[in-house]
Amino acid sequence: MRLLLIEDDRMIGRAVSTGLTHAGFAVDWVLDGRAADLSLSVGLYDIAVLDLGLPAKDGMAVLATLRAAGNRMPVLIATARDAVADRIAGLNAGADDYIVKPFDLDELIARVRAVLRRHAAAASSLLVHGSLALDPLRKTVTWRDAPVALSAREFALLEVLMQRPGAVLSRKKLEESIYNWNDDLGSNAVEVHIHRLRRKLGADVIRNVRGVGYCVAAD
Repeated sequence: MRLLLIEDDRMIGRAVSTGLTHAGFAVDWVLDGRAADLSLSVGLYDIAVLDLGLPAKDGMAVLATLRAAGNRMPVLIATARDAVADRIAGLNAGADDYIVKPFDLDELIARVRAVLRRHAAAASSLLVHGSLALDPLRKTVTWRDAPVALSAREFALLEVLMQRPGAVLSRKKLEESIYNWNDDLGSNAVEVHIHRLRRKLGADVIRNVRGVGYCVAAD
């Protein structure tokens, strides 16, 4: 899952970015509202963690711009604004959850996961394609009823493909879904993960559409 962290406090940002990365998220971090607008307009994110007291553009204005554009991506507000009126305003503006600083990092991570589960019913049920089954909540994969051990990147790549069965996704699209800006990304990183998935699941499970991308093949 790719996450955009919008936080101007560098100490908090480093701690939260590190914690979310260790929890399995690909995290991009920006420090002001205008950078957030740009990232949200060009990036592919599953969720954003949004501070409100931002330089350049306030977090509430960032949220308003996102929703006005019709983007329903989940947003969790994480801010020092603790008044009930602020919480109500944030939720009414389209935030999916609201947590007040200082917060426990484990609680933030749990809330991020809860918001994602609420937004995607698939997060609490299996993704099934033929004899291949992936459980996003338990992080398990079975192939022909046998468990398959995958790395975090392999699992993330397979999940993206299975969320859109039959759709051919380009290498760039797959890279955007599972890597953040700071990852040391080799030119053939996606191909390496695809090769390893095929070795574990069978050569015909993931189809390569030459010059276009990859898709989960029919059983």
